[in-house]
Amino acid sequence: MKTIIEPFRIKVVEPIRMTTREQRQAALAAAHYNVFELAADDVLIDLLTDSGTGAMSQEQWAGVMRGDESYAGSKSFFAFRDAVRNVFGYEHVIPTHQGRAAERILFELVAGKGSVVPNNTHFDTTRANVEHTGARAMDLVADVGRDAAAEHPFKGDIDVARLEALIEEVGPARIPLGMLTITNNAGGGQPVSMANARAVSEVLHRHGIPLFFDACRFAENAWFIKQREPGYADKSILEICREMFALGDGATMSAKKDGMANIGGFLATNDGELAAKARNVLILTEGFPTYGGLAGRDLEAIARGLEEVLHEDYLNYRIASTAYLCDHLHDKGVPVLRPAGGHAVYLDAARFLPHIPRHELPGQALACALYEEAGIRGCEIGTVMFGENAQMELVRLAIPRRVYTQSHIDYVVESVLDVFARREELRGMRITWEPPALRHFTAHFEPLP
Repeated sequence: MKTIIEPFRIKVVEPIRMTTREQRQAALAAAHYNVFELAADDVLIDLLTDSGTGAMSQEQWAGVMRGDESYAGSKSFFAFRDAVRNVFGYEHVIPTHQGRAAERILFELVAGKGSVVPNNTHFDTTRANVEHTGARAMDLVADVGRDAAAEHPFKGDIDVARLEALIEEVGPARIPLGMLTITNNAGGGQPVSMANARAVSEVLHRHGIPLFFDACRFAENAWFIKQREPGYADKSILEICREMFALGDGATMSAKKDGMANIGGFLATNDGELAAKARNVLILTEGFPTYGGLAGRDLEAIARGLEEVLHEDYLNYRIASTAYLCDHLHDKGVPVLRPAGGHAVYLDAARFLPHIPRHELPGQALACALYEEAGIRGCEIGTVMFGENAQMELVRLAIPRRVYTQSHIDYVVESVLDVFARREELRGMRITWEPPALRHFTAHFEPLP
């Protein structure tokens, strides 16, 4: 097979400041060994997140110039609304400044003390917004989704039997909605099959419970369905997306992922009463319902991004570039979550550093070592992020969209191998200070002796 090339040419470049190991050691200490606290200028290859870190296309930049900044009823809102409706099919589209704002509004309105929200795996802000209302967030991913080494095409699937058992246990009245995260970020960017989404939809709707999607990486999930699920090879990405979302009642989305934009999100639903309440809350904290905390130029960028993300040449390149990194590390014996996810490669810190027990935070130790070694910034997804709810000890290397070339990724491979070669030298870490919630963003750490 021929090399899969980037389906774009580079028109503008952003310089990277090269640093020495000594400079990185000083920066890491000043950041209290929390890579979120590093200055971006001190990072060579930034794989902290794929959220809002992508490069926009010429059509998106043209849309920025055409942005209508009218306070109410701008042309840019209607372009945005129509683009969301085209893919998702939901009647009511409510813009927000990013996905967590949509989550906050949704759960403020439907959840509360005593309620339970099931999901395959809640990501950090989703869980925090559920629990902030007093509700309980339940992760019901299938057993194979908690096995980092297992080769399975749809490790993001919900365990439908456990979902049925949960409904039986607590009663449908205590479950305001069920969620499906596509792809399943906290579980390694693994996709959800159409068959599983259909089964989840049937169970929830049989009990009168709505289904909402956390749709951040919906197009990547659709690509995996097209490639891996029987009966979908000849369907377009748009057709697959429409079939998936027709199974649900609404969605939240950070458009900083598969919206291909640097900021923005939305809440979409077919429930007119819920939408009316959401717009009232939106006005309090985000803005008027036709801008929702976003500039018109951002609405335009998202509208075009939602169209571009459906292009199969883009998705082929996107998934292939992630698999390239994952496969090269796997072939060299580095423990990674398999198979490759859509947006990121996940180092299995527990197997990478078996001599560091969970309570000594192997993921945080590995993330710091990788930065010190090569200036690469990743993100711990394990005990630091999720505490006792952590299912695995991972370090996520999230690949921004249309930003890095193959030589950058080759550098990442070489750097991870360098750390892997001296893995027995690494030591665990401990937390010296932490906030009451979402501690991974701002907590302080120190290396253990």
